[in-house]
Amino acid sequence: MKHNIIKTGILFITILTLIMAVLTIWILKDNREMNYRERIVDLNEIQELTTLAIKKGDSNTKEKLDKRIQLLQNELRNESVQRNSHKILIYIAIVYSVCLIFIFIIFIYIYYVVIRPFKRLEKYANEVASGNLDLPLQYERQNLFGAFTWAFDHMRKEVKKARACEKEAIENNKTVIATISHDIKTPIASIRAYSEGLLANMDTSAERRERYLSVIMNKCDEVSKLSNDLFLHSLSNLDKLVMNLEVCDAKKVITPILEQIIGENDNIVILNEVMDVKVRLDIRRFEQVLENVIGNSKKYASESRIEISFNLNNHQLECHIRDYGKGISEEDIPFLFEKFYRGKNIENKPGAGLGLYIVKYIMEQMDGSVDLNNYNSNGVEITLEIPMYESSLS
Repeated sequence: MKHNIIKTGILFITILTLIMAVLTIWILKDNREMNYRERIVDLNEIQELTTLAIKKGDSNTKEKLDKRIQLLQNELRNESVQRNSHKILIYIAIVYSVCLIFIFIIFIYIYYVVIRPFKRLEKYANEVASGNLDLPLQYERQNLFGAFTWAFDHMRKEVKKARACEKEAIENNKTVIATISHDIKTPIASIRAYSEGLLANMDTSAERRERYLSVIMNKCDEVSKLSNDLFLHSLSNLDKLVMNLEVCDAKKVITPILEQIIGENDNIVILNEVMDVKVRLDIRRFEQVLENVIGNSKKYASESRIEISFNLNNHQLECHIRDYGKGISEEDIPFLFEKFYRGKNIENKPGAGLGLYIVKYIMEQMDGSVDLNNYNSNGVEITLEIPMYESSLS
């Protein structure tokens, strides 16, 4: 671009020089003819007057006067032309110099305002293209291209941020795969050990056999939950988690789900029945939500009492799940619903840090929400808020 500007400047100066040269020749020629005509007219008038004055004189005197007038004409013509030509040349030189200075100033301005910022931007773009996103771009907002330069630097920051997020996502995916792989090993090892015990006829009594089978079933449930969490995480990342929302009776749907999840656990208590209202939800996904929340309470509340209650509040059906375990550290609370985050109370318990993230994601997809109330060392309460269907509000 710099070379193109220089070529353009040379072209402008050449054109200006040619124009000024042609103009000078034309003005000098025209001025020469004009002066000549004016002087001849004046001298002709003198000649006529002289002729009338010496009309009665001799011819010798008249001849001398004619020669003198002719000589005077030639001298005046030459002097006038030279004097006027000199002035015109000075004027033309001044105009030419002013034009050159003006062109020079314009090109200096263009260089500092246009060319230099673009050269800097070109160099900066090459740095960004090579992967150097840490190099800031200096810019001036009052500059002609200040806003454009600022936008380019802002783009660099966004690209850097996106690349950092991409790197973090890749690392998180590696972490969750490694964590789940490790967590799956433990229940599978237990399943294998108890299965080998059954094959070796170590179940000498019905009670021992029942205990072996119960352990195997529980470990299978753990593996199934880990697999489901990983699958839901993958779907949420791809935005392909399909929600099959349907209007249903909350009491008829939620009560059987709770009975199936609770099973023979005597420490889980339902304080009151589900209200007989209409809600709009994905039954299968909501079952996963309840499994995750209740499963977390069972895992981290050290077999404490777990209470489940329901109430209606502001056109919403609220499901409260309260445990009486050790509670959650205050510094962990802001991050509990983030992917892969695990609090300080995990005590080497298996998990990938996806449970509450999936709970929040599913509830939001069903236009609901989830809230957490921490009682410090006296447990945690999770509240699931489900919007009531409009027809049930009338």
